[in-house]
Amino acid sequence: MSSFYALVIGASSAIAQATIKRFQENQNCLGIFAISRALPSEDTASKIHWFESDYSEASIQKICQALSGYSGRITKVLICNGILHNDSMTPERKLEEISASQLAAVLHSNTIIPMLWLSRLLPILQGEKNTQVALFSARIGSISDNKTGGWYSYRSSKAALNMLIQTSSVEYARRAKNVKLIAFHPGTTDTPLSKPFQRSVPKDKLFTADFVATQLLSIMENVTMDNKAAYLDWNNQAIEW
Repeated sequence: MSSFYALVIGASSAIAQATIKRFQENQNCLGIFAISRALPSEDTASKIHWFESDYSEASIQKICQALSGYSGRITKVLICNGILHNDSMTPERKLEEISASQLAAVLHSNTIIPMLWLSRLLPILQGEKNTQVALFSARIGSISDNKTGGWYSYRSSKAALNMLIQTSSVEYARRAKNVKLIAFHPGTTDTPLSKPFQRSVPKDKLFTADFVATQLLSIMENVTMDNKAAYLDWNNQAIEW
């Protein structure tokens, strides 16, 4: 593996933190750019360069301008933004629970913000080196795999993200042939995101963030660079779009 820089967006999540740790341990990683809504309270290793962002278009554009000096050298990108629930909303189990505000909030976090990054990063990722961009999707976003219904906002936001990844891959194939886009399903990971829904998950299907980070980086390193979007789970198995 040649030397590279990594970019981790949504860097405060458990999986993102585990991945950053892996990058820190990798001697070929020259530096990590970490983006989050708030900067860490404690000092971090010199290898990590933090950017604070509210994920507005202006903020994303400003950070991409700052990263432009590393164009062609950032070859590992993780876009981890996403929301499933918070103090005021939970996944909808029936049609009567749908609200415009929840649909809009989940779509903005899970679909619009990742897409803004994907669009603004294009000139930075163009280059000669093989580059992988993993966007955190979910199996529940598969339209063909939907047999249970429910979870309207989250399910539709991930399906929309998948479509945007597929569509972006067509243009990336013309303008940045070195880039591979990956819609990544991490499985059920033991994080605050999944905590309220872990009761029915078998123990061998509840993964640690460290395990998922290791799996994802292995997938990124070995994925076929064919200018086509891939929809893959934690075990490197293809998911039907």
